Amino acid sequence: MTAKFIADHLSQWGVKPGGDDGTYFQKFALTSRRVEPELTIASVNGQSFKLGEDFIAEPIQGQASGRIVYVGHGYMIRAKGIDAYQGVDVKGKIMLAVEGYPRGVSFPDIHGKNEGEDYDTPETYARAHGARGVIYIPSQSTLSFWQNRHKFSLNPSRLRLEGPRQVGANIPVIYASEKMVKAILDGEKLDYETIRKQANHGALGEAFDLGAGKQASFNVNAKVDSPMTQNVVGVIEGVDPILKKEYVAVGAHYDHVGMSQNTDGDKIFNGADDDGSGTVGTLAIAQALAKSPTRPKRSVIFVWHAGEEKGLWGSEFFTENPTVPIEQIVTQLNIDMIGRSKKEGDNNPANKDLTGPNELYVIGSKMMSTDLGILSEEVNKQYLKLAFNYKYDDPTDTERFFYRSDHYNYAKKGVPIIFYFSGVHEDYHGLADTADKIDYRKMEKITRTVFAMMWSLANAPARPKVDKPLTPQVAN
Repeated sequence: MTAKFIADHLSQWGVKPGGDDGTYFQKFALTSRRVEPELTIASVNGQSFKLGEDFIAEPIQGQASGRIVYVGHGYMIRAKGIDAYQGVDVKGKIMLAVEGYPRGVSFPDIHGKNEGEDYDTPETYARAHGARGVIYIPSQSTLSFWQNRHKFSLNPSRLRLEGPRQVGANIPVIYASEKMVKAILDGEKLDYETIRKQANHGALGEAFDLGAGKQASFNVNAKVDSPMTQNVVGVIEGVDPILKKEYVAVGAHYDHVGMSQNTDGDKIFNGADDDGSGTVGTLAIAQALAKSPTRPKRSVIFVWHAGEEKGLWGSEFFTENPTVPIEQIVTQLNIDMIGRSKKEGDNNPANKDLTGPNELYVIGSKMMSTDLGILSEEVNKQYLKLAFNYKYDDPTDTERFFYRSDHYNYAKKGVPIIFYFSGVHEDYHGLADTADKIDYRKMEKITRTVFAMMWSLANAPARPKVDKPLTPQVAN
């Protein structure tokens, strides 16, 4: 309904459709995977084990049976010379791996790298080398939340945005209970207690084939659904015959966090500030530009992104599948939460980082482009003179706001960005983020400032030069 509301207004104003097949909608599929308990079974040497009690399964359809090879942590990280597979051949076998990273490795070491090229997880190695399945010896975290994780695997609402699946991707994966692991390792040279001690100290033993008589078999029955959603995209073309092939992007996310499951009465998370304010601000900019008697030299593309709250889905899809050449987008201006002000005398700790009526956080304007940072300040000084706060440009920002909204996916593609943001507040992701609490005067000033910046970018003689690489903390 929201997407249609936006598209209807764009149509009324004469904004050109920028989505698929002459429409305002850029459709994309989400994926919902869940384990179906019926026919999801496992056994070791003929001993049966029960789903949810003795093992839990990832919702990936598949069947595996055969001999077992123990592979320790199961990672291969080429830059660090880590290889869990020395001396073993996993083809045609089931891999037994300890859940968790190798010693000396953490998430930042692999985040942003190419899985299957720079590094392999147990699953990607299994796919590439012909293994039939993976059994994990679970981490302490998985053991502690065993039933919750099992229930989550059965949940049909666990939606995600998935890229093209690799050939042979259906490698079934299960997590074995202590009882099941002990049955697998019964009579072997390494027992469950030793592996747990080794895992706690980060030093797992070498890979080895289990005895020839040891056979495991498991089948995961999973259901996959692919509901559709969409970004909303509109374009207003520039007037310069050459520069109109370049675009200034203006965007916001039009989703919020849904409905409360544990509240009596009104269960709707309204999201008036997050990001109703940015959605409406972007609409106002589109309307003003569409009705302007003059047009800028460059074109302007407006994107209302879907699924930001679920993991920047819409901006990830758009930047991977842009409806205009991504290299022709000169800057992306992201508007997310511009509607709230800290009132005088407000001592609520939840509002300590909320900006005042004439202040806002400007994130990223100086991170990638000196030109963009200078222009941003010049436009503001010549127009409404808002107080720009650069607190969150700090690459060590513990709130990590640079990562948390749609501009991030543009920045990763080399597009310089500015993120306009008023700050979190007591109603952030709460039921009370309602329209009556919006500071409309402030919201108008910020929206006018973004319009002025868009106009200046669209008429500038040259696009902002990207002269600063993203810091490692940001790029990864």
